[in-house]
Amino acid sequence: MASAQTTSAAVLAERVGDLVRIPSVNPMQAGPTSGDEGERALSAWVADRCASLGAESVVLDDIIDGRSNVYARFPGETDKVMTVDVHLDTVGVEHMTDDPFDGRIEADRVWGRGSVDTKASMAIVLSVLEELRAEGKRPVPTVNVVGTVSEEMGGLIGASGYRDWLLEHGDRIDQLIVAEPTMCAPVHGHKGGVGLEITVHGHAAHSSKPHLGQNAISAGARVVAAIDAEHERLISEPAQTAVGTGTLTVNEFVGGVARNIIPPACQIFAGRRTAPGEDPDAIFAALSELVRDAAHPLRTEIELAYGNGSSGFWQDPSSPLVAALAELASSEPDVATYGSNALRYEPIADEVVIFGPGSIDQAHQAVEWVDISELARCADVYRTLFRQ
Repeated sequence: MASAQTTSAAVLAERVGDLVRIPSVNPMQAGPTSGDEGERALSAWVADRCASLGAESVVLDDIIDGRSNVYARFPGETDKVMTVDVHLDTVGVEHMTDDPFDGRIEADRVWGRGSVDTKASMAIVLSVLEELRAEGKRPVPTVNVVGTVSEEMGGLIGASGYRDWLLEHGDRIDQLIVAEPTMCAPVHGHKGGVGLEITVHGHAAHSSKPHLGQNAISAGARVVAAIDAEHERLISEPAQTAVGTGTLTVNEFVGGVARNIIPPACQIFAGRRTAPGEDPDAIFAALSELVRDAAHPLRTEIELAYGNGSSGFWQDPSSPLVAALAELASSEPDVATYGSNALRYEPIADEVVIFGPGSIDQAHQAVEWVDISELARCADVYRTLFRQ
């Protein structure tokens, strides 16, 4: 049997760079630099790599438009089942100021889109499994390596697909790690969301005779004022967890057809961030009533963005997985301001924690990078998790 041999930090960096050089920009943020292939090439690469590492099964699950989740199962020595979910899509690159896909290694960092969010985690997990294979060993828990599409935009449909696939097969996960850049701190809570796509319908008229029309923008302005007032009410309430209170913001407002026409319609997008324990259906109903009342007497159409909403994510910070990750990484449990696939996984896992190398501050930037020291630190954590 081969002796234990760990992948060097330099090799880990090279493998992150290899993944950066496979563009996987979410199609909803595609542009001329990225193309619109989405995660297809990366899904195929991950599936092939897992098969070559001896995965018992590898499934490509077509989620939308030929964009596929990857589910690879590496049998363990015990009944414990652990999933590591790494979203495969990245945000757009058209605003980046250097080559988004060069994956270069420079100044003790790996550079390029996805380097920190979240291709580093995929490179690390696969490298640790490769180490075990070289030793002729299996991981102690069964490890599911999962690559999900459409995390950055599109309503977390990749995570929903994995959840539904597990429910279909009657499977449940003991511990599920959602890969995000957390500086190797276990993140056990963040807000969820409810999005409202609002159309206010008015009636066009010549602007010299406004009494003959119904001004949709004026009614929309009343909706914005009502939403702002509701936000102030929300943040004045005491927070029930470290995640904080809900918030409500208007993020898009579009309307008007010409400078001499009373606007017949306007569109508004309002985003409600939800705290853990809040009911997204009740929130949507209450906000819909608030919008209708504010726009009255004009008619409104209100749709739930992406067809669903989520309560906030919360995992007890004293749970075994949170405690183990904090101890192994010499870090403190934390909560996050961003959202993640964790919002979809409560029905399928006993414990869900967000964890990964690097800082969220580097994600989505015009220049993205991850420190090589963070790769080595995270790899050490996974080596222990997969061996105990």
